[in-house]
Amino acid sequence: MDKSIIEVDRHFWNIRGSFRVAGLLDLGTQASLVRLGSGKFVLLDAYSFPRAAQADIHILTGGAEQLEAILNLHPFHTMHVEALHERYPHARLYGTERHHARFPALPWQPERSESPALHRLYRDDFAFSVPRGVDFISVDEHIHFASVLAYHRHSNTIHSDDTFNHVRAARLLAPLGLASPVSLHPTLARALQPRAGAAAEFRAWANTLISEWGHCQNLCAAHTGPWLGRDHPGASLKALLTEALARAEGTLATHERKHG
Repeated sequence: MDKSIIEVDRHFWNIRGSFRVAGLLDLGTQASLVRLGSGKFVLLDAYSFPRAAQADIHILTGGAEQLEAILNLHPFHTMHVEALHERYPHARLYGTERHHARFPALPWQPERSESPALHRLYRDDFAFSVPRGVDFISVDEHIHFASVLAYHRHSNTIHSDDTFNHVRAARLLAPLGLASPVSLHPTLARALQPRAGAAAEFRAWANTLISEWGHCQNLCAAHTGPWLGRDHPGASLKALLTEALARAEGTLATHERKHG
């Protein structure tokens, strides 16, 4: 199998891609291929797979017609949307409000990725969560904090674009107690809505997510790579998510002192 495809579970594959800034720094990107309970497949997010990966995806799915939908979950991850739709024109296309606005000619389904209507369509296979207290689509296009997080029930896997990150370099420092491999995106301070109660809403949202999804064993993050429970025997993803929120407490407290 192409090295860009990581088998997280026999029903879930995380596909790593390249995203270069100024043609130099490769921040990476992702999409995830998921087999539904129906036997059909969906893609979480869009990426223009290279030829080798495309051939393997064809084998995994049993043919392009088995891909029933593409769910674009991050409003600012739009670079590969058109190309992937051209490759799978029969697949139902879902996107956020920003996707609809950027590509009005594409045949979008009416249910937005951030809407309960979309979440009900796939509730047998996924739970979805949208961060509260932060701008989902910021007017500052450099703030990419929020995304629709997806929890795939069968594989106990969280697919997260930007909101929660997996920092691979932290592995080198973790034995010294200097770093943790999971963190919140660094733009949290700018993403929080400038109003009273926003920090409390975000804190409550994150605590609820950790409580409800904390048993998950895998985290697939957009710009670094997956954190897989099988590679960390004895480690707890719930503990790492809790630590990530605790490290953001200073940012939340500063916001509360300013806005209430």
